[in-house]
Amino acid sequence: MFTPLREVITPDAARITTESHDDGKGGKDLYMQGIFIQGDKRNQNQRVYPVNEIASAVKSLREKINGGYSVLGEADHPDDLNINIDRVSHAIVDMDMRGNDGIGKLKMLPTPMGNICKTLLESGVKLGVSSRGSGNVDGSGNVSEFEIVTVDIVANPSAPDAYPDPIYEQIMNHRRGSTFWDVAQSVNHDHKAQKYLKEEMIRFIQDLGRK
Repeated sequence: MFTPLREVITPDAARITTESHDDGKGGKDLYMQGIFIQGDKRNQNQRVYPVNEIASAVKSLREKINGGYSVLGEADHPDDLNINIDRVSHAIVDMDMRGNDGIGKLKMLPTPMGNICKTLLESGVKLGVSSRGSGNVDGSGNVSEFEIVTVDIVANPSAPDAYPDPIYEQIMNHRRGSTFWDVAQSVNHDHKAQKYLKEEMIRFIQDLGRK
């Protein structure tokens, strides 16, 4: 029986970097890239993904991308394998193997959650990634028949062993959550809205730091 598998990698461990490119419409496309899943290493969930399993899963995902399939990810880390359209923030645009690890690249989309994640990154917030897939796990924690469904974006854990809080829940539970959401839907091509969203997100980050 296949088990839903979710593995978080912090920004430092993932060696996440960001880059932006002109989108041809007067704006910028923002990308995150780094280690999306690690092989032959026992993780915080006490699971080990053999390199051959990761390589097979990465190859399968890359073939989907090259075949024109949209691999969408969320700003969250849900327990199931379903993609929630209202939480989609990005698309996986590339993935390949480097040594024992699966290295990926994702592109922020102009969705509400994509705009919020983009603003967080531009405000200096470190974001991590969480792979989501399925496979079999034996009694020793070794994973077999592994398949990657997507890679999500998660908030930076406050401690090395802490599990990250969902970005979506943090924002929607915030007293100005509905304001973030409304502004995030309208920021594309609206410079005043972009400026307001950035100011609000900075206040949001400062509020989180006071908790």
